[in-house]
Amino acid sequence: NMVSSFRVSELQVLLGFAGRNKSGRKHDLLMRALHLLKSGCSPAVQIKIRELYRRRYPRTTEGLPDISTNLNNSSSPVEPDLAVAGIHPLPSMSVTPQSPSSPVSSVLLQDTKPHFEMQQPSPPIPPVHPDVQLKSLPFYDVLDVLIKPTSLVQSSIQRFQEKFFIFALTPQQVREICISRDFLPGGRRDYTVQVQLRLCLAETSCPQEDNYPNSLCIKVNGKLFPLPGYAPPPKNGIEQKRPGRPLNITSLVRLSSAVPNQISISWASEIGKNYSMSVYLVRQLTSAMLLQRLKMKGIRNPDHSRALIKEKLTADPDSEIATTSLRVSLMCPLGKMRLTIPCRAVTCTHLQCFDAALYLQMNEKKPTWICPVCDKKAAYESLILDG
Repeated sequence: NMVSSFRVSELQVLLGFAGRNKSGRKHDLLMRALHLLKSGCSPAVQIKIRELYRRRYPRTTEGLPDISTNLNNSSSPVEPDLAVAGIHPLPSMSVTPQSPSSPVSSVLLQDTKPHFEMQQPSPPIPPVHPDVQLKSLPFYDVLDVLIKPTSLVQSSIQRFQEKFFIFALTPQQVREICISRDFLPGGRRDYTVQVQLRLCLAETSCPQEDNYPNSLCIKVNGKLFPLPGYAPPPKNGIEQKRPGRPLNITSLVRLSSAVPNQISISWASEIGKNYSMSVYLVRQLTSAMLLQRLKMKGIRNPDHSRALIKEKLTADPDSEIATTSLRVSLMCPLGKMRLTIPCRAVTCTHLQCFDAALYLQMNEKKPTWICPVCDKKAAYESLILDG
């Protein structure tokens, strides 16, 4: 429990002192340190742990029990494979792996946690199913909701939390996934109908973007799910968060209607921040499909562009400088080639267009949805072909 409260720098010092690998994310360092304790550490390492803990909490180390005693009487709060015997295969159900009020836990918390933490009032419990809305993803059509937005509720005052969620697929959903295997952009073969996991802040004020909690670790049916992309390097010794994005967990899902699927999410709790998770059945779209939909919206009337030109050329009585000409290039600012499908966002005020096909292809690889002309947001829903 002392080790669980260590920061990245303290975990690195401890692992370096014990001659272990001290590189990696905080969750990896913590698991390595806990494994070091379980495998039986030397008295010198135990003294080092007490010394590091004393530095962090100088007024709370008096009368601390011996680490080896704690180790024999308790299990780690972040052990990934906790007993889940009480799980029933019900969709959208969250299961708390360990009761926070167990006698062993309460004794250890009393002994090892700083005194000021015990006196803090418990934060209000967020609703199980908050009224959270996620921002729509242009390259995915939602076919079904497998687990509606569900709060990642803190079950104890420990820093690291773990929650279990269960969902089951219907025979029709299994069939849709199985027959959708196809070649996706980039030449890889994958399912175009996917099981998608999304995490975001549990905020109801506006649609939320994908957002990961700190030290996120996801397991699907007991197998670790590798998070996409790379975590940014630490800044001033502080672990940086990965940019949030939807997670395609189809490869680890049991494609059977007879057996339910279990998702385990562990994370580090943050003061004043609550997160939500949800699972969807989605169909992945290509840039060519989105271009076809854009064409079906129709072309903006040329009169609109003419009116915009007249407005820009109309002299402002309050200005001493008059605009007498406007320069617009027929070259796409993205591909530096002649425009074939001129397009711009209805939110943009400039005349310059960009090529719709190139813009969609770029956002298919890395979705930023930023106008290449004015660098302002140009969401797919606001795009229109220029007449």
